[in-house]
Amino acid sequence: MVTRPRLRSALTALVLGALFAPGIGVLGGGATEAHAVTKLTHAQATSRFSSSGITWSSSGGCSDRSNPTCTSFDQLNLASAQGAQTLKSATGCALRITGGTETGHAGGTYSHWNGYKLDFAKSTCLNNYVTGTFTYIGTRGDGARQYRSGSGNIYADEGNHWEVTYYNCGGC
Repeated sequence: MVTRPRLRSALTALVLGALFAPGIGVLGGGATEAHAVTKLTHAQATSRFSSSGITWSSSGGCSDRSNPTCTSFDQLNLASAQGAQTLKSATGCALRITGGTETGHAGGTYSHWNGYKLDFAKSTCLNNYVTGTFTYIGTRGDGARQYRSGSGNIYADEGNHWEVTYYNCGGC
């Protein structure tokens, strides 16, 4: 038999758990919402990019995820691919991806390897769009100037390319 104090504690735990669980209850929603990440194969990602007029290049002329001179999209998050498509549509710029999910990039939760980042070749069109449309938020520890899009994705100027961290699809 459950006594009243234990019942009250159990009910309190259930209510607080529902209120504060990510993506659930009255406090959930927005950027804190928990959701599954959909991963793409290299072929699925390149099909999306081709259909949107986005090109890609590889210094090694390959797509092997385990080779740092290749440009691979294997295990790219769907939201990252959609974010690139949104960027292409919004800017009207020619976009060329120079880095994907291949090994050789910095690690971390929101990394290239984990499907959250893509590198884009710089162009006057893209540079002007990012710096003129997004909010400058300061420099990273490595000195890269960073800009935040309205949807919260981060664009870092890494000198010869833009590294974009896609937390979402950018309003797709």
